Amino acid sequence: MPLVEHLRELRNRLAKGLLAIMAVTIVALVYSEDLMKFLTDSVPKCGPNVTSDGGNCAIVSFNTLMAPFSVTIQLSLTAGLVVASPVWLYQLWAFVAPGLHKTEKKYTYAFVGAAVPLFSAGAYLAYLILPVSVKVLISLTPEGSANILSLGDVLDFTLRMVLVFGLAFELPLVLVMLNITGILSGRRMVRWWRGVIMGVFVFGAVITPTTDPIGMLALAGPITVLYFMAVAFSLANDRRRRRNNPDAELDDDKASDLDLTPEAVDGLEAVETVPASRGLPEQAGAQSGGTRPKQLNGYDDAT
Repeated sequence: MPLVEHLRELRNRLAKGLLAIMAVTIVALVYSEDLMKFLTDSVPKCGPNVTSDGGNCAIVSFNTLMAPFSVTIQLSLTAGLVVASPVWLYQLWAFVAPGLHKTEKKYTYAFVGAAVPLFSAGAYLAYLILPVSVKVLISLTPEGSANILSLGDVLDFTLRMVLVFGLAFELPLVLVMLNITGILSGRRMVRWWRGVIMGVFVFGAVITPTTDPIGMLALAGPITVLYFMAVAFSLANDRRRRRNNPDAELDDDKASDLDLTPEAVDGLEAVETVPASRGLPEQAGAQSGGTRPKQLNGYDDAT
């Protein structure tokens, strides 16, 4: 298509994606109170007559006049982006797919098919450990003090935990894709396992919003298991690649072994060395002590 047609198609597909996001956002506005309750269930809330209970509970409230409006809009837009993601991601894919080769499309389908369950598993794990992490943080409150938390901060903390866990679960998939494209081999991943495990635990301690070891272990443990699963897949894929192409892992500066066995060319039989006894009659006679072959202008009939 010409450039103008491409731009028109991009405009139409973006419009469809935005319409889907707006439709889900409107529905989320209607159920915004239920969404807030769902996302703040991890916080142990104090009773109506309790104003100070140390680290056993917290009071969740709005701290500014515009906070209820801004938090509701933020939550509804986030729900619209997440719930409508299959629609706008499909629109982007439909715009890009005609320019991809068949092999690239196959790899893209496999990547998306594995990325969605991994992200969902990470998000679900984050939601499971949220109550434990929140209780650990609240327990640090000294006795006689009260935890008055902003609802916007609670929602932001919950969404960050879900995104961090979901994206962290995509790391082994990135390693598998690097192995499939030939950039990273399974043997190298095996040699890196000690450093990778140390890096995963440091990453879990730094990237999680909480400072407790529970969140770090909950994030680093599954990623370590997924890493070794990626290593096993990469080793099997390297073995399959070597079996199908023995020269696949040769260095660029190393030449492969030459096969000097004669082979048939263009349907002809392989050329064999002609023994002396099967030479031309003149050559045979000269080799056996006969008369010199007749020459013309210094050349015999063989030359």
